[in-house]
Amino acid sequence: MSENLTIDDSATRWSHLERERMPLLVLLHGYGADEHDLFGLVPHLPKDIAVASVAAPLAPPWPMPGRSWYAIEGLDGRSPEAVTVAAEAFLRWLDDVARDAPSVALLGFSQGAAVSLQALRLAPDHFGAVVALSGYAASGELPGDETLAELRPPVFWGRGTHDDVIPPALVDHTAQWLPAHSDLSGRVYTGLTHSISEEELADVHRFLTKWIEGIAKE
Repeated sequence: MSENLTIDDSATRWSHLERERMPLLVLLHGYGADEHDLFGLVPHLPKDIAVASVAAPLAPPWPMPGRSWYAIEGLDGRSPEAVTVAAEAFLRWLDDVARDAPSVALLGFSQGAAVSLQALRLAPDHFGAVVALSGYAASGELPGDETLAELRPPVFWGRGTHDDVIPPALVDHTAQWLPAHSDLSGRVYTGLTHSISEEELADVHRFLTKWIEGIAKE
């Protein structure tokens, strides 16, 4: 099933044309958005990294615009299996574009955050850090979870007190799962809805700066 899901690399937006041997940060947008949505964050991110913003492989039901990583409607909406299929497609894309990157980090929003965390679970040794904004960790178990609990990669999880998009049960699950499988940092932002604030961006900048500093020490 996952072999039928493909990311269109021609739609990917890059911050640098010459990006060989640069740390790579990949942006994964949310439901109904596209590769242009998160690219506006680039000025708020650390310098001296390559940033790639990818387009999710699916189109949501009409009349919803943009792209989606997996369905959120119907009986199988937000199923862990669907998140895994999307993450597998993303990892195939990443294998083609990140061969020369000394380290790869992910920044996902909403659906993109869920796919980012699922990709981390499927390939724990591929990533130096993950930023999950207004998203969640899918339920269930994966073969890489045990390795992930040993590696404990740095993960930043940010969400708002007024975010009514992610079901509370998934938020509760994520609050239990992430501390057991990562070096977790993050924050709950008072009054923030299903969005990204300047305050949150400042925290993300600090988190990613530590990732970059860690690469330099290796």
